[in-house]
Amino acid sequence: MVDLRSDTLTRPSEGMRQAMSSADVGDDVFGEDPTVKRLEELAAERLGLEAALFLPTGTMGNQVAVHVHTSPGDDVLLDRSSHIYNYELGAMAAWSGTVPRVMEGPDGTPTPEQLIRAIAPDIYYMARPTLLTLENTGNHAGGTVLDVDATDELLDVAVKHGIRTHLDGARIFNAATALGCLPSELASRFDSVMFCLSKGLGAPVGSLLCGSRELMREARIVRKRMGGGMRQSGILAAAGLYALEHNVQRLGLDHAAAGRLAAALADHPAFRINRAKVLTNIVVAEVVQPFDSATILAALAERQVLGIGMGPGRIRLVTHLDLDEAAIGQAVGAIEGLPVRPGVS
Repeated sequence: MVDLRSDTLTRPSEGMRQAMSSADVGDDVFGEDPTVKRLEELAAERLGLEAALFLPTGTMGNQVAVHVHTSPGDDVLLDRSSHIYNYELGAMAAWSGTVPRVMEGPDGTPTPEQLIRAIAPDIYYMARPTLLTLENTGNHAGGTVLDVDATDELLDVAVKHGIRTHLDGARIFNAATALGCLPSELASRFDSVMFCLSKGLGAPVGSLLCGSRELMREARIVRKRMGGGMRQSGILAAAGLYALEHNVQRLGLDHAAAGRLAAALADHPAFRINRAKVLTNIVVAEVVQPFDSATILAALAERQVLGIGMGPGRIRLVTHLDLDEAAIGQAVGAIEGLPVRPGVS
């Protein structure tokens, strides 16, 4: 079975398992785990920020960031397609009492003009716009990337209006690879940045929240309050270190594989896809009527290929390091073998 549902499905390699089994550990709640410290230092360095905090999940990292940047009743400005808005169970309201101010930008990112319009005027009876969150890559938008210039334009607007900024950079290393730049070029101007180790980088668990030392001191308190204090977590941090040291440079292979899938989808009458927008490891295709996504996914599963639905009338396929050339070839063959008319097997 070729599983393209997500890049979270990767399993630790033998080298990563060995790193985990030999990790030097201590109690991280007491700040005594040396492997966690090394991971946090490396993460901050890679993103061009002062400090980092190791957390079990990206959702927790995003929500800790929202909490430390805002007060109850504040506006959080974000795109309608964003992970924080769609896939974190309303946690920004549950944990922080904040209100989403939703924009709908092209390719999962608002334009500067949309951001300016969304910022409420400085009137005491309107919710205060306190935080802007962006996402890179844009998962729901199909792995789209936000380049340095576009990022700077949005951050300039936020700074001008005194609004703090957070980047959901779950796949920021994919974005940097696609753009041919350093992750720090995409991250260092944000007040905080979260990235995941457990997606394209191949670690079994874990994310990092990065920012100033002062912000990370506050974030550590909030992490503990949310139940995220971990003990001998160096075993997990060792996997993250291995991922950053060995798995970043191979991300281009996943992007090339995604391009092969996009080409096969573009050549089939059941799908509509803009191949030029498939820049990373995520492929999102529209299913053209009278075909439907449930039937398409079932037909792919019969051909030993798994994908996932991405809202009404769309499917998502995600490449990752557990898929070799033969697996991608099998997936391409399954797409090419789908019926060209509904109801025909």
